[in-house]
Amino acid sequence: MKRRRSNGMLLLIFSFTLVVMSILIANVFVVAVEKKHLRSNTDLQKYADSANIRNEVLKSTRGYIYDKNGNIIAQDILTYNIYCVLSDQRPSYEGVIAYVADKEYTASVLSNILKMDKDKCLTYLSQDVYQTELGTAGRNLSKETKELIESYNLPGVEFTTSIQRSYPLGVFASNLIGFAQSDESGSTVGKMGAELYLEDYLKGKDGYRSYQADKNGYILPGMKEEVASPVNGANVYLTLDKELQETLEQAFLQTEEIFEADRIWASVMEVDTGKILAWGQYPSFDPNTLEIEVYSNYGAQSPYEPGSVMKTFVYAAAINEGNYDSSQKAYSGPYCFLADKNNNPYRVESGGYACINNAGRKNWGWVDLDYGLIYSSNTVTNVVETEVITPDIYLNYLKSFGFFSAVETDGMREQTGVLNFTWPYDKLALGYGQGSTVTMLQMLQAYSAVFSDGTMKKPYFIDSIVDSYDSNNVYYKAKTEITGKPIEESTAKQLQQILYRVVNDEDGTAKHYRIPETEIIGKTGTTEVAGSGSYNSGKTIVSLMSALPADDPQYIVYYCFEADYNPNAHYYTDPIKSVLRKVAMLYNLTDEQVIVDNNGELVQMEIESNEMVNVLNHSVSYAMNKLSDYNCDIIVLGNGENVIDQYPKQHQYVTTKQKIFLLTETNSFIMPDMTGWSRKDVTALWQITSLDVKMEGSGKVVSQNIAAGTTVTSTDKIEVIFSE
Repeated sequence: MKRRRSNGMLLLIFSFTLVVMSILIANVFVVAVEKKHLRSNTDLQKYADSANIRNEVLKSTRGYIYDKNGNIIAQDILTYNIYCVLSDQRPSYEGVIAYVADKEYTASVLSNILKMDKDKCLTYLSQDVYQTELGTAGRNLSKETKELIESYNLPGVEFTTSIQRSYPLGVFASNLIGFAQSDESGSTVGKMGAELYLEDYLKGKDGYRSYQADKNGYILPGMKEEVASPVNGANVYLTLDKELQETLEQAFLQTEEIFEADRIWASVMEVDTGKILAWGQYPSFDPNTLEIEVYSNYGAQSPYEPGSVMKTFVYAAAINEGNYDSSQKAYSGPYCFLADKNNNPYRVESGGYACINNAGRKNWGWVDLDYGLIYSSNTVTNVVETEVITPDIYLNYLKSFGFFSAVETDGMREQTGVLNFTWPYDKLALGYGQGSTVTMLQMLQAYSAVFSDGTMKKPYFIDSIVDSYDSNNVYYKAKTEITGKPIEESTAKQLQQILYRVVNDEDGTAKHYRIPETEIIGKTGTTEVAGSGSYNSGKTIVSLMSALPADDPQYIVYYCFEADYNPNAHYYTDPIKSVLRKVAMLYNLTDEQVIVDNNGELVQMEIESNEMVNVLNHSVSYAMNKLSDYNCDIIVLGNGENVIDQYPKQHQYVTTKQKIFLLTETNSFIMPDMTGWSRKDVTALWQITSLDVKMEGSGKVVSQNIAAGTTVTSTDKIEVIFSE
């Protein structure tokens, strides 16, 4: 009896358990398939829909790029893209429809604001799709445009945000700066120039937000939300100067207008540091519109035959080797040549392999070697290269100046040029800058030695890279990098004296580049452009390598352009002079002086500029009377009655308090007190007397080996020490 009761109880328990299990399985099945809770008859669909995990990307912004004074060159700005919901199935919100119902009116408003064709806009709005964009016209809109559209309260017209790279200065060293664009993920990525090779610093790191929300985007109470904030990119400060760069860009347009130039490239650099203050080319582009004709950076990626600006390095080698005598004469007529067994050329009277001529076949007869630079004589330069030194010595110096090697400036992509130095003509042509190619970057580096104390500096344009959140956190700070000392200081100073005459002598090839603000030194270049295997293309590259001020060079201005041959190319100089004058004014290089007024106060003296009159062959008294209104310091050299030479020459300009020298005899004069004189003043004394003058240091004269008041003769050697 007990056994039957026990079996019945077990059966009952088993049956009950089976029923419960069946109900549970059925409930799970209905919940899973029908999204309905059986016991409560609750619709679970809305809960399932609302329990979505949502992931958002929190976009970082790219670092800013600034000029040396903090002006914005490149920045990320928030822009807006239109999208229009077209489906009438979209639920209304608070009784207001949320789709484009009146397509005609909406198209009329949007087309007017977006400056797009109304019919095209209406075509977008008439599609049988849930929502649509409006093409390029509806993308990257400004905040002002977005707010204007919103003011019309157009149903179904909504916006998403995006980030766009903006360049507020437009065409501004564009082939150096480059550009960045949005990729498929919406991140801004460097595509060219500094934007590309500084990508690792400029790019930010996107953050994210992960959360659980309902179908309307509301976060469910008690649900997790995970957030990682974006990290913006670092800010980059360049050495470029906005005012100077804009002057350079304007000069390009003027040069193109005057000469119809095919291409132009130029730069301004600090002599003692290597900082690039301006850098550019024509044609260039506006990185906001990206209508790009030329992608290459001419100054680093386009080697060219530089022409006569290379002659300076022939003279640098000769002077530095100790073999140069400025009084040595050379015949400036055709240089006809043969060669020895090593293909080294030597001059013959006529015939030979070929004859080299000066530009325009000019012949000044027998001249001092200095005139190879002053007149820009190919033939005199060839004499220096082959008779004072050798072509091999010259080549060794060129390599020590950094030519035909990479400069490696701040990640710039660059080419190194081509050296042709096999045949006799190659070697001679290299002396006046043809047959082999260099880059502007190499020229700037090499001339930094010539315009200083012989020390060569690497050009650079990235000053610093700084944390965008904490300016005290500096990732990179540039410093001047010395890349060699190819020549001695005495060599550099002697070269500067000759280059001074290139500009300031009446027959100097750069005389039309003089500016009223201050004196400059420099060397011109004009070279034929090869085409189809010959120099008959009709094109030339015209250039000026210059530095200012003349007595203490601080800034290099190098300017080149390629155009149809124009014999007056070095006469129409206003575009280049505008850059020179801007440098002088911007960096306070004008010949202004401070004087003490009657009250003992320091005041700025008013500077006047006058054209120098001719007083040659006139009496000293006549000259003094003629120059009395100039307010200049007139120094008479010698005891003669008449003026036999003058400085400055006729038609050159003199400014208030400038020194004017009047030479009355050649064999002797009384040594003036040169204390406080500038290098320009001492150079003028050397030029007009032709005495042997040795100058050391920079700044103003602090000592002289021949005391003031001493009679100086033609055999005396003058030594002058300058100091800051």
